[in-house]
Amino acid sequence: TEIDWKAYMQEVEGFANGTLDYTQLKGDTGPLVYPAGFVYIFLGLYYATGRGADVRLAQYLFAGLYLLNLLLVFRIYCRTNKVPPYVFFFMCCASYRIHSIFVLRLFNDPVAMAILFLAINLFLEEHWSWGCLLFSLAVSVKMNILLFAPGLLFLLLQRFGLLGCIPKLCICALLQVALGLPFLLVNPVGYLTRSFDLGRQFQFKWTVNWRFLPEEVFLNRAFHTTLLLAHLAGLGLFTLHRWHRSKESILALLKDPAERKEPSPPLTIVFVLFSSNFLGVCCSRSLHYQFYVWYFHTLPYLLWCTPTSKLAHMPKYVLLGALGAGAVGVCPVVLTPSFPPLRVLLLGVIELCWNTYPSTVCSSLSLHICHGLILLQLWYGTAPLPAPHTPAPSRRPAAISKKAQ
Repeated sequence: TEIDWKAYMQEVEGFANGTLDYTQLKGDTGPLVYPAGFVYIFLGLYYATGRGADVRLAQYLFAGLYLLNLLLVFRIYCRTNKVPPYVFFFMCCASYRIHSIFVLRLFNDPVAMAILFLAINLFLEEHWSWGCLLFSLAVSVKMNILLFAPGLLFLLLQRFGLLGCIPKLCICALLQVALGLPFLLVNPVGYLTRSFDLGRQFQFKWTVNWRFLPEEVFLNRAFHTTLLLAHLAGLGLFTLHRWHRSKESILALLKDPAERKEPSPPLTIVFVLFSSNFLGVCCSRSLHYQFYVWYFHTLPYLLWCTPTSKLAHMPKYVLLGALGAGAVGVCPVVLTPSFPPLRVLLLGVIELCWNTYPSTVCSSLSLHICHGLILLQLWYGTAPLPAPHTPAPSRRPAAISKKAQ
C-alpha cells in the first residue's frame, strides 16, 4: 500500500531539493502529472512525516482528513434536506474501497475532493469569492475537479451575469498562476504540458468502466473524441433543459440579473454541481480505482434529489431496456428509481463494481447500467410535470332553466 505514497514523496523531494523544472520531478511510477497545489500540500506532508518515512503518521493524518470530508459532506446534505438519515450509514460504513483510498493508499484524490466540498459549503453560504478561491485550489491538487467547472460557470452566470462573474473567474485564474509561478518562470511549457495534460493515455489494465471493450478500441483516439462529444452534448442538454428553469432564452444569463425580464427561479447549487460532475464521470475515458472518490459522496444526493411525483412519469420501457431481457418479468414499481430499495440496490451494485479487482466485462457493464439509470432519473425527475388534462367543452347546449325561460 506504500507504492503511491512513495512515488508522491519522490516527486516532491525533487522540489524540496531545489528542482523547479517540472519535467524533472518524477517518482517510481513515472513523471509528476499534477498541478502545483499538489506539490505544496504533499511537500508539507513530506516534512511532517520525516521525509515520507513515517507512513503510520500519514495514515493518521488521512484518517483525520476522512472525518473532515464526512463533516463537510454531511453539512451539504443537511442544507439540501433531500436524503433520508439511514443512507448516511452506507456513506460512512459500507465502502471498503473509499476507506482504502483515504487511509491505505493515501491518494491525492481525497485531498482535492475535501477542498472541493469546503468550496461548495462556501457557495451555499453565499461566499462566492472564497468559494472560487477554494475551488481553484482543489483544481491545483488534481484536475478531476474541472468536471464541476461547467456547473460552476452556469451558477456564476445565473447569479452575477457575464460582467459580474468575470472577477470570480479571475480569482480562479490568478491562484493557478500564483501557485505555478516558480515553475512557470523556469519552464512554462514543461509545467503546463505536465500538470494540465488532457490528452494523457491510460492503461487498459487499470480501467474500471471500459473493460468490456477490446483494448484497441479503448486506446483509439476516435473513441476518446466520441466520449468528449457525448460529454459536451450531455452538458448542453442539462444546461438548456434542466439547469436553466427560466422561460427566457439561455442568453439571458449573460445579462445583469437586475436587467432580466423574468427573475430566475430558485436553483439548487448542489444539483447543478453534482450533476455536472456525474456527467463527466459517465463519459470519462477511463476510471481507475482511486477515482471512485470523485463521485462516491455525491451518489446519495443524485439518487434521492428527485421527487417521486415527477418520477412517476418516467417511461417504464426505458428502464426495462436498460436492465435487459431478464427484467421483463419484474414489477414496474420495483424498476422505478423512486422506489427506495432500488436506490439502495444501485448504491450496492456500484460499490460491488468498484470492489471487483481486476474489473471484468460484467462489472464494467453493470457500472454503466447503474450510471445510465441514475442519468435517466436525473433527466425525468427534474422535468416539468405535464399539464393536467382538461376535458374538452361539450358542444351540447346546456339546458335552459325555467327561470331563464
